[in-house]
Amino acid sequence: MPTFSDLIASGSANTNEALALFDSLDTIDLNFMIGRWRGAGFPTGHRFDGLLEAYHWYGKYFISPDHVHPLIFTNLGGTRSIVNPALIPIRLSSRIRFPQATIVGRLFQLCLPLMSTKRSRARLRMTNYRGKVSATLIYDDLPINDAFRLVDTNTVLGVMDLKGMEQPFFFVLNRET
Repeated sequence: MPTFSDLIASGSANTNEALALFDSLDTIDLNFMIGRWRGAGFPTGHRFDGLLEAYHWYGKYFISPDHVHPLIFTNLGGTRSIVNPALIPIRLSSRIRFPQATIVGRLFQLCLPLMSTKRSRARLRMTNYRGKVSATLIYDDLPINDAFRLVDTNTVLGVMDLKGMEQPFFFVLNRET
């Protein structure tokens, strides 16, 4: 089985390779996730591949198990905005493909003030996903769970499990130091 480094170096993996890698990784407890994390996609041929980057996703901020900001984006001025996930039409993803053109990403950035929040919009819990109990981000207003596994002391592999989505979406989080 290819390692995380092998798959990153190759630039992509298929869903089965990514799931096998995810299943081989160690679990994480809640306290490990506390802090700010920079996010990046982990390409597997998913329809969301490249989408978060096109819209200037920055990452996630775990304040405590009950207070998590699951979506942080970079605005046009380079600062960060905490976005209310309930205002992003994620459920449309099963019917339409979101455009990833540069201009659309810039328009999204212009709209960030309308979608911003200061309130926590998710929480962390230990859940069983694919046979292992690990830290999982649970969105407050959407049927989404992000399960996490340990790559190294500053890197986790995440799987977004959206109810009704056929294929899981993979991403990587790197701890800010």
